[in-house]
Amino acid sequence: MFDDQHGLAMSGAGAAAARHYDRAVHELLHFRAEVAAEAKAALAGSPGFPMGNVLSAYLGLLTTEAGDARKARARFGAFRRTVDEASLLPRERAHVAAVQALLDGDFLRCGTLLAWITVEHPRDALALVAGHQIDFLTGDARSLRDRVGGALNAWHDDDPHYGHVLGMYAFGLEEAGHYDRSEEVGLRAVELNPRDVWGIHAVAHTYEMQGRFGTGLRYLDARLPDWSTGTFFNVHTWWHYCLYALESGDLARVLEIYDAVLADGQSCMELLDAAALLWRLHLEGSEQHERWRALADAWPPRVAEPFYAFNDMHAVMAYVGAGRIGDAERLIAGREAYVREPRPGVTNHTMTLQVGLPVCRAVVAFGRGDHASVVELLYPIRHRVNEFGGSHAQRDAVQKTLLEAALRAGLRDVARALVSERINVRPCSPYNWLKQAALADRLGDRAAAAAARLRAGDLARTGGRA
Repeated sequence: MFDDQHGLAMSGAGAAAARHYDRAVHELLHFRAEVAAEAKAALAGSPGFPMGNVLSAYLGLLTTEAGDARKARARFGAFRRTVDEASLLPRERAHVAAVQALLDGDFLRCGTLLAWITVEHPRDALALVAGHQIDFLTGDARSLRDRVGGALNAWHDDDPHYGHVLGMYAFGLEEAGHYDRSEEVGLRAVELNPRDVWGIHAVAHTYEMQGRFGTGLRYLDARLPDWSTGTFFNVHTWWHYCLYALESGDLARVLEIYDAVLADGQSCMELLDAAALLWRLHLEGSEQHERWRALADAWPPRVAEPFYAFNDMHAVMAYVGAGRIGDAERLIAGREAYVREPRPGVTNHTMTLQVGLPVCRAVVAFGRGDHASVVELLYPIRHRVNEFGGSHAQRDAVQKTLLEAALRAGLRDVARALVSERINVRPCSPYNWLKQAALADRLGDRAAAAAARLRAGDLARTGGRA
């Protein structure tokens, strides 16, 4: 049997199972919830279908939900006990090994194994999209770019999923800093498939990183029906919309979207977006007590056990924002106990030890008003926070926390350097100029502060255009 969409041989699948598998991959590339039903249907008539079991395991593991991972381990373990792996096709054996590495907590090994599958089978869409997500979860910008870039020439304009591959490539280009090329590729991806939410998301990231928030708002507004409903990526794209609105100074719009879309998050990813947005408001002195309380109540079952350090940081933000410092400290204490035990090959163990714990401690210190400690914790790792995953846009919450702490602690030299870095990368960001104004205030330079505020106001009115 063959994967009809990509011409790859598969064993153990009847015709119906193969069709459902193809549909599942199609739905996965669209980030639509229908992927779960199609994956289940692929196994209903062919429970021993290797690639069907592989797909099901990836779906359970890439959510970053510990409960989903437990179920995936049980299902995949049962499959492996019944299959003669020596009889599998080489590509299938490679996928089984990659999934098992992920089940064992080794994100990096999984990503490496998937990369070799892509080298040998560049049209294996599942290997590409799973590997792409692993690169995102580990914050590996170079691999986000090159994993897809190395496969791209095996795809052609008339391939039904060529646009989706371009969308992935656009995101990798953006994370690796190739903004002009990312915009070009992302726009082409969305031209080929207007409902490619990952491609739309890649373009949104490109505008965010360039400070082109007016362009970003217009782009998302023009495509609202294509990205705002029908996928499990809706909330995250609304979060990007809110980042643009924050730059423009439209707090009312931000809170309107928060209440309508982000407040009722049902997954770690959605709760993460909610915490990341409210934390940015918190840094600017906009306290959202009721919103924080509701969000903090949703986090405990999601972080009851260590699984993904990036989630832990956002849970701690929620606890601190809600004034539940004790809950934040208990989570940190649990993670401290976790890292004391050696766990070779468990990527989250390293993430937690090297980045997750320092960031979580810094968030608590910020909540306590101990801003000097925030700087002591974050400044040494500020160029390594990618190592616990996420995107540049998401991790900017950490960088903004560091800058705000430096300002409040009166560490003028550190604050001046951080503000200078930001302005010279994104001179069209009102936020960066407002921080320049805050620094000038602390230095007693009223003229410089007024000029910086005027600059910020002009940029807010023009959507980031000088």
